[in-house]
Amino acid sequence: MHKKLFIPGPVEVYPDALKVMGTPMIGHRTKDYSTLHGRVKEKIQRFLYTKNKVFFSTSSGTGVMEACLRNCVAKRAACFPCGAFGERWYKMAAVNGKEADNLGVEMGKAIKPEVVDKALSTGKYDVALITHNETSSGVMNPLEEIGNVLKKYPDVLFLVDAVSAMAGAKIEVDKWGIDVCLASTQKGFALPPGFSLFSISEKALARAKQVPNRGYYFDFLEFDKFDAKNQTPTTPSISHLYALDHQLDKFFAEGLDKRFERHQKMAKMCRDWVIENGFKLFPEPGYESVTMTTADNTRNIDIGKINAALAEKGFIISAGYGKLKAQTFRIAHMGDTQPEELSELLAVLKEIIGTHA
Repeated sequence: MHKKLFIPGPVEVYPDALKVMGTPMIGHRTKDYSTLHGRVKEKIQRFLYTKNKVFFSTSSGTGVMEACLRNCVAKRAACFPCGAFGERWYKMAAVNGKEADNLGVEMGKAIKPEVVDKALSTGKYDVALITHNETSSGVMNPLEEIGNVLKKYPDVLFLVDAVSAMAGAKIEVDKWGIDVCLASTQKGFALPPGFSLFSISEKALARAKQVPNRGYYFDFLEFDKFDAKNQTPTTPSISHLYALDHQLDKFFAEGLDKRFERHQKMAKMCRDWVIENGFKLFPEPGYESVTMTTADNTRNIDIGKINAALAEKGFIISAGYGKLKAQTFRIAHMGDTQPEELSELLAVLKEIIGTHA
């Protein structure tokens, strides 16, 4: 039996998207490919409210996170983690030989603009790394407010991991001054994993020209050179690009504002359910994610047993991540998921918890 995914990625992929993935192949150096590539690129620019260039990477989002360090850090990175995935970005800096400081906060807390301002005012940093939506803690950082702080420091690049936020939360790249905004396909875009995309500013490309040892596969200047031909430096996953084209058409047909409102509605449904069923929300108030909900397991339910029972009903949620494995549980509500589907899951989950409590 297929278990409908309510985990923070990969998320459920609808049959129409899977079908498009099966579109017959074309050569990645052909005019047909360049036409497809250019069309999807323009849609992503529209979707992210940006005139910046958009590049595609056949990799996980983690690959592009590493690329940001290799291409953009000339001096020192200011890392602002608020959970496991922000911590991962910080750890990547060391293994790539980059100087970096961990300026993070306690899990469950958000990165506040004043924290970023205080760090950047030292003049020590040329890059700020921010996780928009931290899936381990369920915190969504105030990206627009942080972006306003970055505008005070024009020599500092604003790099954003939007892997679990993009396509669920509105992101205005140009208005917020984001230099690199990256995501992958297995979350908000509701596609299989293995493909990523990112917008990139001219300022970030100019920085890359000053940084040696950028690597080969993720060299931003190579991406830029091939972008002029609407191609990628290495062989892309053409199947993902076809499906991304399809999904973006669906997003625009739904209406972007309506799409973001749907995610807000599902987030409220899930948060209300958490409170009504005797749990607490793990994130600090006002900074809860709109694409997934992290609940504090105050009733000490056995998530493993609950998930086993859910699986028999055709659903799956996620235990806590890393340090929070037993302390929390997570329910995703992103991508193509509809409120009615979430409502069905929450009803079944309530019934199962009542039986196993």
